[in-house]
Amino acid sequence: MVKLLDREQEWDALEENTNPFATVVMAHLKAIQTRLDRGERLRWKLSLTRRLYQQGYQRQDIINLFAFIDWVMTLPKNLKTQFWTEIRQFEEEQQMPYITSVERLGMQRESANLVLRLLHRRLGQISESVSEQIRQLPVEQIEDLGEALLDFENEADLLNWLENDLSTKH
Repeated sequence: MVKLLDREQEWDALEENTNPFATVVMAHLKAIQTRLDRGERLRWKLSLTRRLYQQGYQRQDIINLFAFIDWVMTLPKNLKTQFWTEIRQFEEEQQMPYITSVERLGMQRESANLVLRLLHRRLGQISESVSEQIRQLPVEQIEDLGEALLDFENEADLLNWLENDLSTKH
């Protein structure tokens, strides 16, 4: 049995290897190495994500491998925003918006549905127009709403948050 940590000495070989498992091993190793240095983790997460495109993987393989990278290399909110900005720019340059179009849409939809369920439990039924407004929010604002909803007493608090938060973001 080979431990993944033993592969650290073979980093150059991993970088040259086009096998998807090499990317998985690299992500795991860098997740361990950067657990205390979030800036370095951002740098490696960006590098490994760009590598997915440069290796010539198929669209679905890129999405699947990114899901693993994203899972093992979590970032705090401020660096997550920076990550998505840089990936969006990279995908535009490469003219391959695989991750940002599919993955972000799925993440946004899942986040919105979770927040809507929590709001329903907290406040009862909310209007369809408000639900639709929440579904249209970017993931970062949905996450902010998920934290803020714990303080809501009624739908007016929700409407006030939506109005104030959206006006400060634009």
